[in-house]
Amino acid sequence: MYVSVLDGFYKLLHPCITVLVASVSRSGRPNVMACAWNMPVSEEPPMIAIAIGRESYTNELIKESGEFTVNILGREYLEAIWICGTRSGRNVNKFRLANLTPEPARRVKPPIIKECAAYLECKLHNYVDSGECTIFIGEVLDAYASKEVFSKDGWNIEKIGLPLHLGGRLFTIPREIIQPKLRK
Repeated sequence: MYVSVLDGFYKLLHPCITVLVASVSRSGRPNVMACAWNMPVSEEPPMIAIAIGRESYTNELIKESGEFTVNILGREYLEAIWICGTRSGRNVNKFRLANLTPEPARRVKPPIIKECAAYLECKLHNYVDSGECTIFIGEVLDAYASKEVFSKDGWNIEKIGLPLHLGGRLFTIPREIIQPKLRK
């Protein structure tokens, strides 16, 4: 027996890592928002996609500047993630409200966030309107992470609790790494 979940269909594809997307206005005012709808879309060249509501301030700023950063943080910043995902940056300084620190990025104008463990600096490659969202495809110009929690093998989940969004106010933290057993 199955239950209809069309109203929350996207939850079937969750949990997804929740990141903070930083953008900047023409006047240099930084903005940040939480985003769980993100994914890599190409290795050559390196590209990612993020889905951002068309009415959001972040959407406006990315279209205006053509750049954004993706910032990945640990579970200790879950309240900051919630603040950045539930407030609009049009009239409030979410960096101050969430107690986050913007710092200059290496290759783009939008800031990175000091408290984060990893960063992707992106130049807008293309975008597509899709329903109430815009899918932004960004070319990754630079990517770097704290060697204390990330290596060539990926995240050390024993040292960082990556917040994965389940939907609504629910998150989960991965605790186990497993590999499939291969048949001989």
